[in-house]
Amino acid sequence: MVGIKPTDLPPTAAVKFFGAGTAACFADLVTFPLDTAKVRLQIQGESTAASGSAVVKYRGVFGTIATMVHTEGARSLYSGLVAGLQRQMSFASVRIGLYDSMKQFYNRGSENANIVTRLMAGCTTGAMAVAFAQPTDVVKVRFQAQVRQSDGLKRYNGTMDAYRTIARDEGVRGLWKGCMPNITRNAIVNCAELVTYDVIKELILKYDLMTDNLPCHFTAAFGAGFCTTIVASPVDVVKTRFMNSTTGQYSSALNCALTMLTKEGPTAFYKGFVPSFLRLGSWNIVMFVSYEQIKRGLTRMQSSWESPF
Repeated sequence: MVGIKPTDLPPTAAVKFFGAGTAACFADLVTFPLDTAKVRLQIQGESTAASGSAVVKYRGVFGTIATMVHTEGARSLYSGLVAGLQRQMSFASVRIGLYDSMKQFYNRGSENANIVTRLMAGCTTGAMAVAFAQPTDVVKVRFQAQVRQSDGLKRYNGTMDAYRTIARDEGVRGLWKGCMPNITRNAIVNCAELVTYDVIKELILKYDLMTDNLPCHFTAAFGAGFCTTIVASPVDVVKTRFMNSTTGQYSSALNCALTMLTKEGPTAFYKGFVPSFLRLGSWNIVMFVSYEQIKRGLTRMQSSWESPF
């Protein structure tokens, strides 16, 4: 990321890797109810179309949260949190923590990366992260989408049970269900999120609008969250529907997208847009602000260990 002064000790790749995963976990803890509400709204049209009913259970992000608390209890808002934290620790560490290293790789070691290099770095780390963390994403989405039945039964009894059940019933490939749309989504998300944050922060510092501190990080993160939501929502909805689908429901992610288009219209691709923006905007703010502070804190600790006197 931009903003390091020449006199500062730059954070190492290990600091960025660990810092990104930690910051993303913290952001997930804060914003997870919004993410769960987003998933419920995204799959709502799917269940309505399947049952032939016109009844809409969830209305708006806060209405969805209120309905879930009333019918399933407050804990339902954090259903899948363990898998979500597992996902962020493995996923964000790669896609965010290795972003600067990948920029240098494509730029042959130079710090001055152009927009094409940044886009290539974002696409690469986004795709790499999916290859590592896809099973955790599948389990997280399944937990967030499941609704407690009238007899009290749930689709999965716990995180490890979900991994075992999916592998047993759908094969190991089931844990990588929706991998291609997720790679597409995360290539888009990474480019929109990291590159936008990088560029906005760079422009703020270049024109001396703010110093490299919390207000600067907040502004850049908010802009990154808004741009990411607009660009990534259609792919995100398809990814969620496909990963949550039963065996044979959709033949592919493209078939899922075409089914949505024909049965629900183009607006289906922006189902859950408000909670998506609330979640991505707040997630980006918490994550990037935390990430910048963690990087600085760990770098100071590293410097003090190397120079104790």
